Amino acid sequence: MQKELQFQVDPEVAETPSLLYSVVTKKFGFNPKEIRHIEILKKSIDARKKPVKINLKVKVYINEDIEKLTIQLPEYPDVSNQDEIIIVGAGPAGLFAALKCIQLGKKPIIIERGKDVQARRRDLKAINIDHIVNEDSNYCFGEGGAGTYSDGKLYTRSKKRGDVHEILMLLVAFGATKEILIDAHPHIGTNKLPGIITAIREFIIVHGGKILFNTRVSELIIKSNCIKGVKTSVGDKIESEKIILATGHSARDVFEMLFRQGITIEAKPFAMGVRVEHAQSLIDSIQYHCPERGPYLPPAPYSIVRQIEGRGVYSFCMCPGGIIAPCATSPGEVVTNGWSPSKRDQKTANSGIVVELNMNDFIGFQHRGPLAAMDFQQSIEQKAWQEGGRSQKAPAQRLIDFMHGVQSKNLPETSYKPGITSVEMKSIFPDFIHQSLKQGFKQFGKSMNGYLTNEAVIHAPESRTSSPVRIPRNNESLEHVSIKGLYPSGEGAGYAGGIVSAAIDGMKCAEMCVKSMK
Repeated sequence: MQKELQFQVDPEVAETPSLLYSVVTKKFGFNPKEIRHIEILKKSIDARKKPVKINLKVKVYINEDIEKLTIQLPEYPDVSNQDEIIIVGAGPAGLFAALKCIQLGKKPIIIERGKDVQARRRDLKAINIDHIVNEDSNYCFGEGGAGTYSDGKLYTRSKKRGDVHEILMLLVAFGATKEILIDAHPHIGTNKLPGIITAIREFIIVHGGKILFNTRVSELIIKSNCIKGVKTSVGDKIESEKIILATGHSARDVFEMLFRQGITIEAKPFAMGVRVEHAQSLIDSIQYHCPERGPYLPPAPYSIVRQIEGRGVYSFCMCPGGIIAPCATSPGEVVTNGWSPSKRDQKTANSGIVVELNMNDFIGFQHRGPLAAMDFQQSIEQKAWQEGGRSQKAPAQRLIDFMHGVQSKNLPETSYKPGITSVEMKSIFPDFIHQSLKQGFKQFGKSMNGYLTNEAVIHAPESRTSSPVRIPRNNESLEHVSIKGLYPSGEGAGYAGGIVSAAIDGMKCAEMCVKSMK
């Protein structure tokens, strides 16, 4: 017999099988000799008050042996000689679209502007150490997309869009730990994702798919509003009547290409702000209501949202035990983001603190039509580069100094490897962002006692929160509204926000694409 139970325990109990066994037998009156196994199905932290508790959902096996969870990939055919579908971009949307194409009997040809996941490392070192930005290989571009080297968070609010469990199961099959199936906020970690991405690539190739690295799409071939193929930066012409466009939220050259070719795109509001770094021990003490975290709790995250004069100001991509990374995609700009290793064992915590923008904020760029939001975004990044010393050093300010409008006289060392430069943030941001951030931090400080400290440092800008462009598509067929055979997908098209939602969207687009071929 099996029984599923939900209850709360102390953190030590959740992490110690013998203690959990004892609690379950006593709390629910089981005969200890009859329990064969206790399997944790779901786990989350309840830190709303002291002491912190762990919510558990478990399955108890009573006089019955455990059902071993074996996770295997579905049977995929060899598609070497099948009809071809072009996929532009090897991020989560593109890779999972390719897997779905193979599963449904079609051959994916992935065109990726960047390098394979291992070769990308040299270019990440170059931007961190030498301040050299490779426009095709960086934290945003290359195999695996932006998520590969910026954390690997897997939680999503997109559960209505598709099967989250399917994505997580596939990731486990390709090498992720089974904990991602249990944790309320699953996370792989930047150090582990490259191996998983490599396994997915090898699987695609073994089953007949094709991946072209170091290759940009320079033009879509269109006749009578129908896709016929692409032209590439290396001079090739690849023919197909189906293209899944999964280029990510930073592919400005692709947005420019679509605009130049007269393909319908739209400006899309996004959010912009700064990335703030605190000592992880401080965030732990605030969130867990105790001087020290202890050995049985993970580094504490936080999530906070406030409305400031009609604008949302909120934490974004919070990275406990993480570092801040340089995520520019072109020379002459500075962009910050954050990531954590799988153990989240760094001494600092960082989070984007961003301000919700609207179309009226881009008024000075309206002459660019659908690229107005993108140009606004780029203008802030270029200003940060100039103010930061025309390098990858990030403009920075101590948090209390920012609140008082005072340029910091000195700055502590932070996790941002290229270095930081003392700047008053009002020289980077327009007044409405600057003031919204000030009021947002003030509100955060009221609910998180100790959060407002001059030991915290803000780095600018956090600007790549989502795509500044939407590529409109038909709600039912998922095809572009005016170009038959073109399937805009993932974050770059404005239909996802993270690894899981992008993967879901890529698979949905692939499914609709294949369906239209029958």
